[in-house]
Amino acid sequence: MIERITVLGAGSWGTAFAKVLADAGREVTLWARREEVAEEIRTARTNESYLPGVTLPTLDATADPARALDGAQAVVLAVPSQSLRANLTAWRDLLPAGVTLVSLAKGVELGTLKRMSEVITEIAGVPDGQVAVVSGPNLAREIAQGQPAAAVVACADHERAVAVQRASFNSYFRPYTNTDVVGCELGGACKNVIALSCGMAAGLGLGANTMATLITRGLAETARLGVKLGADPLTFAGLAGLGDLVATCSSPLSRNRTFGERLGRGETLKQAQEATGGQVAEGVKSCSSIRALADLHGVDMPITDAMHRVCHEDVDPRKVGAELLGRSQKHEWS
Repeated sequence: MIERITVLGAGSWGTAFAKVLADAGREVTLWARREEVAEEIRTARTNESYLPGVTLPTLDATADPARALDGAQAVVLAVPSQSLRANLTAWRDLLPAGVTLVSLAKGVELGTLKRMSEVITEIAGVPDGQVAVVSGPNLAREIAQGQPAAAVVACADHERAVAVQRASFNSYFRPYTNTDVVGCELGGACKNVIALSCGMAAGLGLGANTMATLITRGLAETARLGVKLGADPLTFAGLAGLGDLVATCSSPLSRNRTFGERLGRGETLKQAQEATGGQVAEGVKSCSSIRALADLHGVDMPITDAMHRVCHEDVDPRKVGAELLGRSQKHEWS
């Protein structure tokens, strides 16, 4: 049984997941980059920078990674996908031997084109079965408010997945297990890109038919890539596939959707970033790495390609929309 858990990263999802674990009866330590944030979590039981208005359960919090990791039986990595490598490199010598590593990051690394679990096994020097990933329709604010939600804990070692499942199960958070790490990670990474496209469509004033089309065809291209890389097609019909995709594409709480909406209204990437407190949505970076991964394996991902062109080649969203509609006609499942 996993009882002592460290969460590295006190952003919105890291803080919300720490709350999930504490509400499940675990002993939780949350690492924050800034000591003032750690002190706020310890003393005021709030993290107003990321989850304003949410009261946290009793948590230990620190800005000292050595103290945070001391005695941990599981370590949750809750930092952005493109900074995971650098952060884990700094932490790896502090990790307890044999500890279960749990990734909350959703993305494909730029340059290496590696999934987050692959980055973790490389940097930490651990086998695949020591790394679990959590994915699903998990908007941080709703979960922090105790609204019912489900998720998937995926790990090549099923018993380790079950241990994480038991450690995080509570009255409002229901985790399922899966051994398809590839499918769960790709579903989580690609949905951010598709959510950008749905946001752009909303910014252009388009309606439900367009949204449903983007979600469905986005799922199709995600599944094509996943199957090519060895994922189970059924994963994409589950919580880590369709479930996460629907939540991220439809909710105003989704950073990727709201970022895309600003781009659709004509804002530049810089303007959209400034309007969101200087934060860039994961999909803006991942669209490039996912497109490169798809090209490497000969997989057609037209929506992902369109998002890359809008975000990084200054192409007008209206132009790529017209191009997507003008693609050659074909059978739905080809």
